[in-house]
Amino acid sequence: MAISVLFVCMGNICRSPLAEAALRQECGRIGKNVIVDSAATHDWHNGQPADDRAQAVALRNGAPIDHLRARAVRTSDFRDFDHIIALDNDNLSHLKSMEPSDGTAVLSLFLNHLDGRTGEDVADPYYETDDAFDTTWADVAAGAKALAARLG
Repeated sequence: MAISVLFVCMGNICRSPLAEAALRQECGRIGKNVIVDSAATHDWHNGQPADDRAQAVALRNGAPIDHLRARAVRTSDFRDFDHIIALDNDNLSHLKSMEPSDGTAVLSLFLNHLDGRTGEDVADPYYETDDAFDTTWADVAAGAKALAARLG
């Protein structure tokens, strides 16, 4: 049975779809069967595609995300996924406040899975220059590699 991971950021148009793509790519590379999805703590962008800059950096790195659409976290996600991984501390706090009493998913901060990055946020590139998306990709790709090695 495949392990399932849900990545969560604020709007589900930058960081969490990039993390989804990075983990999907890494698991494909190492032959690990993992179900991966992404969602938002806020529903501002429901149904919208990822930010154009996020799509561009994902495509440049061989992990297209043009098919993804933003969605908000659902209560059922806390039962349907093995791991719910926040991209920053604010969203982790928000997830903890949303967690139902019958939730079974393990909640964590993404960069806690990467040695030497415990407690760090994946920087939100949304209000930054295009270069910030490359930095975000580097973080989620490194985090995905570390996480994939630990899942199982």
